[in-house]
Order: sequence, then C-alpha cells, then structure tokens
Amino acid sequence: MTQWLQELTLETDLALLRPLRREDAAALVAAASDGRLWELWFTQVPDADGVAGYIEYALSEQAAGRALPFVVVERASGEILGTTRLCNADTVNRRLEIGYTWYASRCQRSALNTQCKLALMQHAFDVLGCIAIELRTHWHNHRSRAAIARLGAKQDGVLRNHRIEADGARRDTVVFSILDSEWPSVRKALLHRLARHAES
Repeated sequence: MTQWLQELTLETDLALLRPLRREDAAALVAAASDGRLWELWFTQVPDADGVAGYIEYALSEQAAGRALPFVVVERASGEILGTTRLCNADTVNRRLEIGYTWYASRCQRSALNTQCKLALMQHAFDVLGCIAIELRTHWHNHRSRAAIARLGAKQDGVLRNHRIEADGARRDTVVFSILDSEWPSVRKALLHRLARHAES
C-alpha cells in the first residue's frame, strides 16, 4: 500500500517548506535564537542541546508514516526561519494535525506564516483529501490560541492533563479543527487577508 504522506516541497511567494534534514540542526537553533524561543515554557522549541533529538523524533515519525516535517526557508534570504509539520496522521479517517510550528520572532504574525499555513492546508484538503485538520496548543499559550482562531479554526475542546511534561507538570491541550466543509470559506478568508497585507 502506498504511504499516504509522501515527502515533498511546498512553495509560497515568501517561503519554501522543504523536508527537514539532520544537517538543518544549526540553522534551526539560529532561528530559535531570535527571541530565545526555547525559554518559553509552554512551547516545544529545541535549544542547541535538544535539537538533535527533536529532529530524530520528527524523522522517526516520518518513517512510520505519521508525519511530514518541514523547515521553513525564506525565499528572499535563503535562511531557515523555523519549522512546521503535518503530524498525527490518521490514514483511515483522513485526518491530520498541523503542529510543531514555530518561527523566529521577526516573522511571527507575518504574511509568511499565513502563506505557510495556507500551503499546508491546501495540500491536506485538496491533495490528500483530508476531512479534518487539527491544530493544538498549550492552554497557557494565549498567542498561539488567538493565531489559530484567526485562521478560521474552531475550538473543539480542552484535553485536561493531556501530557506529562519533562518536569512532571501536567499540560492541558486546547484542540481546534477545520473541517473539509469549512475549507472553502477558510481559504477565501486567508487569501483575502494576504491580499490586504500585500496592499498595505
């Protein structure tokens, strides 16, 4: 049986989403250094000590057919600005999560981020035939929750004590989703937002 998730590169006007590689480790740490993102306790951004394990886990999930991890490359500069992933693939029920997304501080809440989300959703809905896409975040990550809602996702609920973190703390996870029936309206809204951004 052909694996559902096939490695590929996605392109937008501002960015390339290309497959994650082990040799991207130093560039990812450099991107995370813009804002020292690993210090945000409610995120999972690797520092220099953790980046190798972060990449190995992503690649093991890809090998198992459950994920497609990408690095986000700025077209203008050629710099790696962050990473994102199609993950938790449920082939039978045609569901995916867009997760493990983080960017250097200078491009957060930018058109680049919106373009990347749009490219991932277009691939998931229009190519892979997903019936739903999930987006999840930490209960305390209020900026991420607001950003997900701005995409047009609806909150499904909160998974309480969803995960035990390395220090023993319990994480509550907020789950959002976009359904295939909602995708045309979500796409239209995102394209409208990008057009307005280009005019400003």
